[in-house]
Amino acid sequence: MMPSFFFAHGAPSLVIENHEYTQFLKQLASQLPEKPKGIVIFSAHYESLMQEVGSVDTYGTIYDFSGFPDEMYRMTYPAPGDKPLANRVSELLSGSGVASRLDSERGLDHGSWAVLKLIFPEADIPVVALSVNRHLTNQQQYEIGRALGKLREEGILIIGSGGIVHNLRRLAWGSGPDHIETWASEFDKWIEEHLTSWNTEELFRYEELAPNARMAVPTSEHFIPLLLAMGSGDSNRQAKLLHRSYQLGSLSLTAWQF
Repeated sequence: MMPSFFFAHGAPSLVIENHEYTQFLKQLASQLPEKPKGIVIFSAHYESLMQEVGSVDTYGTIYDFSGFPDEMYRMTYPAPGDKPLANRVSELLSGSGVASRLDSERGLDHGSWAVLKLIFPEADIPVVALSVNRHLTNQQQYEIGRALGKLREEGILIIGSGGIVHNLRRLAWGSGPDHIETWASEFDKWIEEHLTSWNTEELFRYEELAPNARMAVPTSEHFIPLLLAMGSGDSNRQAKLLHRSYQLGSLSLTAWQF
């Protein structure tokens, strides 16, 4: 069975950075049981009130950022789409009571292409991009992921791309990689405890139960991909922390496998 993953995508510049996390991502493909037949990816930067499912021939590259080095605006990630897989995703969602619509135009935002370019630089694996909806409950997010869990048995890699601790207003500019804000690590550790014990009852209530939740997750769109990826692993309910480091004091660079 193909694993599913949650990856923090950090800043858009992640794709040109060189540190432990990017080195981890660059070697991840070699650790998979086989080359994925396709990739289904949820990005925090693709929001829609109705679940959207990418159904394109080839993805364009969206530069949804400003003020970064020129080389980033020359990068492309022309991943092929997979319309049969997009239809399969829509069918699975419909079977679980989730309405969706196919999108034939949108490219890949940096939450998708920056991560995929590090892991699969050749852009030779078909991709289906999926939106997130911050207005659903945490349990509903999980159920969307669970609806797609069967794809893992078909050689499809499921990825959620976001950030567990993601408060850009609380970044400690100028701090080194060893500086970690206590409030950020406390929240991350609480999430780790509840992921590894698969305590969905409390995890779905993280906003009220987790320490420093409002500070760590001021808006939920970056946290949602974690619940989506976790839900896709419902059949075996095993969560493994693969990597965790921090940038600027609190921006957690985290990788989870389900």
